[in-house]
Amino acid sequence: MSDSLPTLPEEIPGSIAEKLTDQSPNVLRDIARYADEFAEHREREAQLTEWDGQDGQDEYVEAESDDFPDDVPSKATITVKDINDNRYYYWQWREGEKVKSKYKGPVGSER
Repeated sequence: MSDSLPTLPEEIPGSIAEKLTDQSPNVLRDIARYADEFAEHREREAQLTEWDGQDGQDEYVEAESDDFPDDVPSKATITVKDINDNRYYYWQWREGEKVKSKYKGPVGSER
């Protein structure tokens, strides 16, 4: 571990860096966790906007916290897809640059 101060990325405004210098290591770690979670939230919002613009046919349904299967992350949404005049529920989430999906069941069945 280096004794010198890390280099501030050009994208971060100096005013934010100034406020960080007054914080304890524990608070800085909390800020880092919050920033990471907030970035994921923003990415998810952007992805949902992208999905909305793809074909205008998909619908997104609010998932309840106890609905998630073990292999589906809690950030996933339930999407209604129209395929060959039938409607199906799918879990969808983002992993890096890829959008992952998992079949949930036909629309009309218990979500």
